[in-house]
Amino acid sequence: MGDTGERIKVELEGVPETLLWNLYNRASEAGRPGRRLLDDPLAVELVKRIDYPFERFGGAPMAQWHALRVRCLDAEVRRFVAARPGGTVVALGEGLETQFWRVDDGRVRWLTVDLPETAAVRTALLPDDPPRRRTLACSALDRRWMDEISGADLARGVLVTAQGLLMYLPEQEVKELIAACAERFPGGGFLFDALPRVMVARNRSGAFDSPDGGYRAPRWEWGMDTREYRKVAAVSPRIAEVRSLRLPRGRGPYAVAPVSHLIPGLRSLRMTIIALRFAAAGYRDDGTTTHSRTGRRGTARSRTGRKARNE
Repeated sequence: MGDTGERIKVELEGVPETLLWNLYNRASEAGRPGRRLLDDPLAVELVKRIDYPFERFGGAPMAQWHALRVRCLDAEVRRFVAARPGGTVVALGEGLETQFWRVDDGRVRWLTVDLPETAAVRTALLPDDPPRRRTLACSALDRRWMDEISGADLARGVLVTAQGLLMYLPEQEVKELIAACAERFPGGGFLFDALPRVMVARNRSGAFDSPDGGYRAPRWEWGMDTREYRKVAAVSPRIAEVRSLRLPRGRGPYAVAPVSHLIPGLRSLRMTIIALRFAAAGYRDDGTTTHSRTGRRGTARSRTGRKARNE
């Protein structure tokens, strides 16, 4: 996908505008000289193609933070792609995320679900390529997108991702979305990130607004501390496993990212990336399954009887 030289003007407000903030941070890290944590040439190209005052974000102080999140999520998506050839990734609220191009194996199917104004920007810059890559213009909370997943898709495997999305939703809507996915996609998975409560509080106080007042970050609604990740299993009896993923190693202060959950003082500041596995078909509402579950080394049972692991 080469640069045509034509710049596309993008005008968004509120939560949809954050797609540009995320893109800018990824491109800043990917274009960094020396040791970079992210290889994302398409993000760099998109920033050049978009007519938008990116400087209003006040630089890219969170570029490395975004890069670590992206690398962790990419690794889990690649794991799914390798395990379920021809499977479907449903990317909720994807914005201008370029994950497809970073993990594509030539077979994975990709459905982007985003608000109409955001979907329009995405398809203008990253045109669909059906049947493998499609965009549906609707809210992640609109269950209509679930109807796009066929029985054949379910048989090949489905992974739903919600990167940088759930913090903008009220807690009850987060729970209802996860529960609905667990019901509709047996044997599938759900991958998302959650911000610590202290960071949500800082966002609400304006800590992430640009210093010159040029950009006011939309306020976050929901947060979850790392130590709470096991509680996600209670959202639905169809959640068979909960894993808290380990962040990769970064530069400077971020070098301790993989073990930050073990360090007092940093634990409460750590973002949590969670991978859920839904029970396969044959699950019974009494909390058991018609097939056995084998425990794995390092696996702890939550109070619900389902697996909870911190990786």
